[in-house]
Amino acid sequence: MAQVIVVGGGLAGLSAAHTLLERGANVLLLDKQPFMGGNSTKATSGINGAGTQTQQEAGIPDNAKIFFEDTKKSARDLARDDLIHVLTGRSGDAVNWLQNKFGLDLSKVARLGGHSQPRTHRGNAQFPGMVITYAQMERLEDLAVSNPERVQIKKKARVVKLVKDEQGSVIGAEYTHNGKTETAYGPVILATGGYAADFTEDSLLKKHRPEYYNLPTTNGDHCTGDGQKMAMAIGASAIDLEKVQVHPTGLVDPTEADAKVKFLAAEALRGVGGLLLDNEGQRFVDELQHRDYVTGKIWENGKYPIRLILNGQASNDIEWHCKHYVGRGLMKRFESGEALAKEMGIKPEVLKKTFDTYNAGVKAKKDPFGKKFFASGEWKMDDFFNVAIMTPVLHYTMGGLEIDAESRVVGKNGSPIPGLFAAGEVAGGVHGANRLGGSSLLGCVVFGRVSGDSAASYLLQRLGPLAEKAAGRLGAVAGHLGTPSTPSAPAKQAEAAAPSSGDKSFTAAEVAKHNKKDDIWVIVDGKVLDVTKFLPDHPGGEKAILLYAGRDATEEFNMLHDPKVIPRYAPDSVIGSVKP
Repeated sequence: MAQVIVVGGGLAGLSAAHTLLERGANVLLLDKQPFMGGNSTKATSGINGAGTQTQQEAGIPDNAKIFFEDTKKSARDLARDDLIHVLTGRSGDAVNWLQNKFGLDLSKVARLGGHSQPRTHRGNAQFPGMVITYAQMERLEDLAVSNPERVQIKKKARVVKLVKDEQGSVIGAEYTHNGKTETAYGPVILATGGYAADFTEDSLLKKHRPEYYNLPTTNGDHCTGDGQKMAMAIGASAIDLEKVQVHPTGLVDPTEADAKVKFLAAEALRGVGGLLLDNEGQRFVDELQHRDYVTGKIWENGKYPIRLILNGQASNDIEWHCKHYVGRGLMKRFESGEALAKEMGIKPEVLKKTFDTYNAGVKAKKDPFGKKFFASGEWKMDDFFNVAIMTPVLHYTMGGLEIDAESRVVGKNGSPIPGLFAAGEVAGGVHGANRLGGSSLLGCVVFGRVSGDSAASYLLQRLGPLAEKAAGRLGAVAGHLGTPSTPSAPAKQAEAAAPSSGDKSFTAAEVAKHNKKDDIWVIVDGKVLDVTKFLPDHPGGEKAILLYAGRDATEEFNMLHDPKVIPRYAPDSVIGSVKP
C-alpha cells in the first residue's frame, strides 16, 4: 500500500495522520524540528465547538449556524462561506472525536471575544493545546513503534521541495535528513504552520506586512512559511497573505521587556472576566471584542504599560493559568487593591472608582465600551488580584495557500493541484480578515481530518482495485485509536524505560551550582536532571528551562507535562536523585 506524506507534526499534521490511519492509508510524517507539536502545544485558551456533548450537558444553546454567523462576522469582507461551513459544521464532531478517541478532558467551556455563545473547550488542568496535541503525538509515536510498516515518523527532516510528475501532479517530497537529501513518494499533506516568525531573507511577513516586521511574536522560530513558499514555487495560489493577526495580549517579562519572542496571555483570561487597564487605571475597551479591535484600541490609547487584571473570582476560575504565569515571572499577585494601586503609581480611590463604575455597568448590563457578556463576581478593593503587563504581538497568519472545501490546494489556474493538500495555518481563507480565539486548534483538527479523508480517497483512486483490498487489511490500524484509557505497549515500555538513578545523589545546594546555559541541572519529582544537551531541543524554548536552572522545577513541570514525558523524551538526562 502506498503512503501519504504529512509535512509538519503539529495538531493539523497529527490529526491528518490519525485520520489517514482510520481510512486505511500508510503515513510518513516529516517534521523539521527535534520534537513534534509546533505552535499547537502553546495554545492556551481552548478549542471551539458548536453542539458538542459538553455544551449539551451544560445546557448551552449553541449550534453550527450560530457559530457560522459569528465566524463570518469576524472574517468580515474576506469570508469564504464554503470553508467557514466546513470549520463550523464539523466543529462539534471534531471536539467529540478528541474526547472519544483520545480520552481528553474538555469539560469546561468559556466565551471568548467575538463569540455569542460559550464554545471554547478546555479541561481542568494544563494548557489545552499541550494536552490535545500531546495525546495525538504520543499515540502516533506508539503506532510508529508497534506498526512501523504503517507509520513512519522522521524528525529533523526538513522538506525542501515538492516533486511533480509530467502531468503536474504532486507525487512526493524531497527532504534533508541526517545530512542527506532523500525523496519520498506519495501524495502530500502540508501542515507546516504560518509565517508569523518569518524573519528570513525571503520573509512573507516583510513582503506583505512590513509595518509588523519589528513586532514581537508568540511563534516558534520554525514558523517561516516553508509550506507556502514550496507550494507557490510549483504553481499553487496563495490568498490573504497580508492578513496577519496581531494579538492584543502578549505577556511582557519585566526582566526582559524587549524580548522578540513572547508568551501569550490566553484569551480565556479575559473570557473569565479579566480587565484591561491603562497606566492611569482606566478601562478603554470591551475586553471581549475581536482581537484586531482590542489591539487597535491599545495602540490608540497609548498609555503604557497596559495591564491585564484578574480579581479573585476570575483568578479562581482559571487558577492553573495564573499559577503558571506567576511561576514564570510573567504575572504578579497582589493581596489588595491598595497594593495594586501602589504598584501602578495611582491613588487607591482612582482604582476603586474604575471598579465601582464597572460593577455598576455589570448590574445595569450597560457598559460604556459596549461590553455585552460579563463574568460573575464583584470587583472590590479588599480582594486579591493577578496582574500582568501586556503588549500586542504577532500571533497568527490568516493568509496562506488557497484550498477548497476538501483541503485540496488550488493552483494559479483555479483548479486543484492533484496530490497536494493543506491543513492548519498553512492554508489561507479559513478565517478571513480576523481569526476568532479558539478556532486555531479547531482549524487544525477539522481540516487535518478533511485533508486526511481527501488524501486517502485520492490514494485509493490512484491505486485502483488493489488499494481497496489493501485498505481492508490496513483498516485494523484504526483499532489502535479506540481505547484511550488503556496505555499502548510502547507507552508502557517508555514508562518502564525510565533510567535508574543508581546510587548517585546530590544535595539541593550541589544542584544549585549548575545554573548556567552550558551547565544546567534541574530537580523534578526528586530526580536530578542534567538538561544541558537537551536545552537547544526543548520545544518550549530554552528560556522555559533556564528559568529553573539549578532549582526544583517540580511544580511548574507537572503543570505542563505528563509524568511519562521524561522517560519517553529525555531518559538520558536523569543523573541521580536529591538527598533527603
